Amino acid sequence: MEKRISVLGVEFDNLTPDEAVICAERCIKARSAAYVMTPNPEIVWSCRTNNELKAAVSGAELVLADGIGIIYGAKIQKTPLKGRVTGIGFGEALLSKLAETGGSVFLLGAKPGVAETAGEKLAERFTGLVIAGTHDGYFDDDAAVVAEINAAKPDFLVAGLGPPKDLWISQNNKRLDIGLAACLGGSLDVWAGAVKRAPAWMQKCGLEWLYRLIKQPSRIGRMMSLPKFLFAVILSRGKFES
Repeated sequence: MEKRISVLGVEFDNLTPDEAVICAERCIKARSAAYVMTPNPEIVWSCRTNNELKAAVSGAELVLADGIGIIYGAKIQKTPLKGRVTGIGFGEALLSKLAETGGSVFLLGAKPGVAETAGEKLAERFTGLVIAGTHDGYFDDDAAVVAEINAAKPDFLVAGLGPPKDLWISQNNKRLDIGLAACLGGSLDVWAGAVKRAPAWMQKCGLEWLYRLIKQPSRIGRMMSLPKFLFAVILSRGKFES
């Protein structure tokens, strides 16, 4: 792979969506229990003060530029990335590849019933894909969940775990008998039909963040990290120009 590009101290793999899937397939073949992170500007900003989160991102086999703000930030630094690789787009592309060979996926996260519904819909959408198992994100016994996943031995583990469990994969990946894991945020809700994704034109323009804000105005506090992120990138630009 090409050299990673640092954006405010978080290093991203400089990959196209197709290249990211190829790298993921190699990890699955090796059954290395590696994991993928897809940081947006909010996560990058949090990494400045959250050492555990930063370590989790740094330890990922693949770090993909999910947010459009990351792409803008890299351009401002004059160290451009090849393009945006959304978590849900990456996940769907990899599931499509797995379906071609009868590969399997385990879905972990979201509210009770969501992962099961997502699994049913994904199986219909990707003929040949094996749903190895599902489990909601409301659990306290890590060992039991690890045992359930290991019994299923999935090629791919999709984790849709929000705070405070969003570090679960990085904390447990060494105990998992899997090919690859990916932290894909709210993907399970979208695949289950519980949450609608932004219209295609907004996705293309990188405005999914605006769609989510319109649908959930309470996110405004979290969105304040975006201007802080971009301002910090502008201030740091000098070292890239020297």
